[in-house]
Amino acid sequence: MLLTNPVRGRLEKRLPYPDARRRLRAWRRTRPFWGGLLLLLGGVELLLVPLSPLTVLVSLGLGGLAAIGIGLALIVAGLFLWYLPHTRHYVSINALLLSVLSFAATNLGGFLVGMGLGIAGSAMGFGWTPAPDGQEEQERSPLHDGQGPRTLAAALPVVLLATLGGGPVHKAPEPGAVLVPRTTPTVTTSRFAPDGFLIAGVREVQTVEGPVKAMVLKMRSASLSDYRLKTRDGHDELALGADTLDLSGDVTLYLTKFSGCLQGILCLTFTPDGLPVPPVVPPFVFMTDVSAEQALVTSDLIVTDGLTLEAS
Repeated sequence: MLLTNPVRGRLEKRLPYPDARRRLRAWRRTRPFWGGLLLLLGGVELLLVPLSPLTVLVSLGLGGLAAIGIGLALIVAGLFLWYLPHTRHYVSINALLLSVLSFAATNLGGFLVGMGLGIAGSAMGFGWTPAPDGQEEQERSPLHDGQGPRTLAAALPVVLLATLGGGPVHKAPEPGAVLVPRTTPTVTTSRFAPDGFLIAGVREVQTVEGPVKAMVLKMRSASLSDYRLKTRDGHDELALGADTLDLSGDVTLYLTKFSGCLQGILCLTFTPDGLPVPPVVPPFVFMTDVSAEQALVTSDLIVTDGLTLEAS
């Protein structure tokens, strides 16, 4: 609830351009303004460091060029949060990755200042939620106050930087009546682009030798490039390949191990005993150089191009 006070009322009357300030305030409240501002400041700081006269401390080599590129990208990301707020999730994730990368690729992330501003702005942009009409006139519960997304945003840098200890295993009925093979197939792909990617937890799936732990990955669809699957059928090795493989519908993957490079930059490894907390991968991301031990996959529709099958 917004409260007015005499001091603020007198200040509003004395300051010039009341209509312009009112329009600016209304515009600012409909987008992640402060997150975008921090990204702009972080990008400007990264730009200024290699261009500063501190030639003894800072050189304009590859680090300087990377700082200019990352700084410009953060500025563009901040403008996107201002003028295209509906893209905040995708933009914030990319801005966060660039901010973390700036520590190694530039002058320690602009001596930590630019990197810190970029991480804070990305978290604020990701956690911002638009207020429903008339929300200021009613008391909001914690659920509708945006606390959930904001809590996730605060934990997002930790989630992307490292994988922490896994949570408890949730026992559930095995998917369908299908037994998982004795030898888990190995899947590799050069690019894994899911839509609505969620690590739903850890479950036990039944194999011919007993239950094993597997991560449950759910998504609406996924596109894989240079797909390769290798497994053993007795003493023979089977290799299944495809130039592209598209999964759509209710897609669920059961994996005993999963590794890859997020956005082609940040390489992570997930196991049932080492899931990130919270177990959520932000939306609109892709991974490269993916390798997984796939126990089972279910999908409403699978479309392949250039399918091959070899036995040796």
